[in-house]
Amino acid sequence: MKWVIQHIKQLVNTRTNSIVVRGAELSQLPIIDHAFLVIENGIIQAYGSMHELTKEHTSGAEWIDAAGASVLPCWCDSHTHLVFAASREEEFVHKINGLSYAEIAAKGGGILNSAQKIALASEDELYEQAMARLHHLMKLGTGAIEIKSGYGLNTANELKMLRVIKRIKETAPIPVKSSFLGAHTYPLDFKENHEGYIKQIIEEMLPVIAQENLADYIDVFCEDGFFSVTETKRICEAGIGYGLKPKIHANQLHASGGVELGVQIGAVSVDHLETMNDSAIQALSKSTTIGTMLPTAAFFLRMPYPPARELIQANAALAIASDYNPGSSPSGNMNFVVALSCIQMKMLPEEAINAATINGAFAMELDREVGSITVGKRANIIFTQPIPSLAYLPYSFGTNLIDKVMINGQFI
Repeated sequence: MKWVIQHIKQLVNTRTNSIVVRGAELSQLPIIDHAFLVIENGIIQAYGSMHELTKEHTSGAEWIDAAGASVLPCWCDSHTHLVFAASREEEFVHKINGLSYAEIAAKGGGILNSAQKIALASEDELYEQAMARLHHLMKLGTGAIEIKSGYGLNTANELKMLRVIKRIKETAPIPVKSSFLGAHTYPLDFKENHEGYIKQIIEEMLPVIAQENLADYIDVFCEDGFFSVTETKRICEAGIGYGLKPKIHANQLHASGGVELGVQIGAVSVDHLETMNDSAIQALSKSTTIGTMLPTAAFFLRMPYPPARELIQANAALAIASDYNPGSSPSGNMNFVVALSCIQMKMLPEEAINAATINGAFAMELDREVGSITVGKRANIIFTQPIPSLAYLPYSFGTNLIDKVMINGQFI
């Protein structure tokens, strides 16, 4: 099927070549006004101003009238925990009553709560729940996603989660990346025996993960009270030995050294970044590692936001993602992530859109498939309702301004 989409008000993030945008470049968002877009067999074939539309473009095509919509590449959500067995709204109430993230975790809540629920759920149940969430997110404009394990916390249940994610990857219409996050926290049985659990990760989990091709990345929660820098490095290096590329949950609660370690070991991304010091900022600014900020987690936990402006001024490469999970960010709505990035982290709309599209794609190594309006990429695109300008998207944060979403050249 070949489509010619005409009368597009603004065609957003049009790029001949995909590159990570960093520093001042993050505010440069290529846009074509009054544009057309040609899609064939789910792939972007051509685009340009309406006056450049030729018979060659339109030959054998069916027409779609965008009727003045703005058209963007779909959001690339590079950090989620989409596979979980139950919500945790009771902990939401605990937070309102004044308990901290760490206090809830110490009482057996948090990650351990989700681990108990995962243990009781079947693979089929987890798959059906996660796919329902994924289809909802696609309607909100998400066109590529990363999903982490980490609620299993033993060999059987971590592998259960990863097999569910693999099944999602094989059946979802959008690109899916899988991260092994067995090192999310220490199970209660290993609270005083870190070495025992690390050995379980390295000696029991990783060989099966490699044998069954269950993950693309290895991730570790590098944080005070969770995994130390030394432990994180050991686990990441073991994962690298099995062909997994590292990502790190870094600097969420403290300046843990996770960012510097991530840069040192060549992590694809370091994620969270709520608590950054000069050392972490400078390390990130001089590296190819992408700093992925998760503003809805800070919003939900009432924590300080990542210092986006300082990181941009330091020339860091930044992405934004939802951190969708039942405990600290129970929403995968990337439209709100973009709005919150502007409202609370003082990112320009252009910076936030770049961070949520092209840089998000790079944070999942999907930059050749998605993240921009580029010939040869998937036609995973968002059609907005009529809006006065692109800045209206984050400005009108409480309104769903998405009219339609196209995945692989088909409306969903």
